[in-house]
Amino acid sequence: QVRLVESGGGLVQAGDSLRLSCTFPGRTFSSFALVWFRQTPGKERQLVASITSGGTTNYADSVKGRFTISRENARGTMYLQMDSLKPEDTAVYYCAASPVPYSEPRKYGYWGRGTQVTVSS
Repeated sequence: QVRLVESGGGLVQAGDSLRLSCTFPGRTFSSFALVWFRQTPGKERQLVASITSGGTTNYADSVKGRFTISRENARGTMYLQMDSLKPEDTAVYYCAASPVPYSEPRKYGYWGRGTQVTVSS
């Protein structure tokens, strides 16, 4: 199964910043909508941010004004810039790809393995 590859997670303090990256090898990167989900133990994956093939972005209310999703089609890479991090942002972050940016995780056929983000208070 083709997998996306995330990187950039880690342990930071509240108020710090992190940038996550996601690459999608072997596919026509520019034609896909790309998203970030996050998941904490015992809870379902939550859509954090999405970016369409045309560059339209959308964010969960909990991260608006703090997170920025972007893509560099020439590099085949998507980013999630996370600023002013809060302890409640602690989760495993997954990137996923689909022709359109669905909100339901079950509609995505391409996933990464996830990267842990931990924000201490």
